[in-house]
Amino acid sequence: MFTNEDIVKLRKRTNAGIMDCKNALTESDGDLDKATEWLREKGIAKAAKKADRIAAEGLVYSYIHMGGKIGVLEEINCETDFVARSENFVAFCKDIALQIAAAKPLYINEDEVPTDVLNHEKEILRIQALNEGKPEAIVDRMIEGRVKKFYEEVCLLDQPFVKDPSKTIRDLLNEAILTIGEKISIRRFTRYEMGEGLEKRKDNFADEVMSQMKTEEDK
Repeated sequence: MFTNEDIVKLRKRTNAGIMDCKNALTESDGDLDKATEWLREKGIAKAAKKADRIAAEGLVYSYIHMGGKIGVLEEINCETDFVARSENFVAFCKDIALQIAAAKPLYINEDEVPTDVLNHEKEILRIQALNEGKPEAIVDRMIEGRVKKFYEEVCLLDQPFVKDPSKTIRDLLNEAILTIGEKISIRRFTRYEMGEGLEKRKDNFADEVMSQMKTEEDK
């Protein structure tokens, strides 16, 4: 398919992140030219060119959901105070807060996952694969695929967007960068849930978010 050297070459061409380059090469069967075009079509290559710019403005945005049962506090940065006050930027902040409330991410991206946490997850996945009777020769490839699924569960940027699962939060971020025209970065967040850690009934927060959005649209 493709090598680490191909990923490096694609990054130099487009400034896109490692995971974006991997996805592009996977979708393009390892063809660098097609992968470059894929990144451009997705808007990732153009958005990545803004990555080195300074984004020191923005908002500390708060969101309370389900009558005070869930709260999110986040810092999202942009380049200018003018953009920070804009309708598009505030709407983006709200979408990210809704995502965090509904999907419970633990980290912003893969780089934030501690090495010991990742190694522990890989060991669990290895044991699961062997218990399923999978041949040792293919276990490593299976683990790589399952680790990607793990990232989709715990990393905000890799999660499917609750309001439109056909795109990830990384896609949503890139779209916002292209629409607004500035570098935007999700710097940090904290999610609070009433009674977290205590025994209680299970709620589907993604469904709750969608229900709330429909209610707001009907008003």
